[in-house]
Amino acid sequence: MRRSGDCLIACVLLALTLPLMLITAVAIRLESAGPVLERRTRIGAGGRQFQMLSFRTTAQTPGQIRPMWQQTRLGHFLRSTRIDALPQLINVLQGEMSLFETSLFD
Repeated sequence: MRRSGDCLIACVLLALTLPLMLITAVAIRLESAGPVLERRTRIGAGGRQFQMLSFRTTAQTPGQIRPMWQQTRLGHFLRSTRIDALPQLINVLQGEMSLFETSLFD
């Protein structure tokens, strides 16, 4: 029951937020070079590893011996409004996360 509820809610939220997600992806691409999405390895139920998705909120500073990651202006806004977590809905649809256990609603 919980899994089907997760899928239903994730589908509705994805449909409602798709325009915002597309605008966010374009804005990230225009602001700085690099991929739009970040993948972070997380451990799920049963100790299974999965790649959690989120919008990229940092940019690499050129000319550094060791890469320094700095939050972009857009990244600050995305994190403060939690828009950066919207791609996690894809993880929910894949069964890797549950809506009621993510940081999406904290």
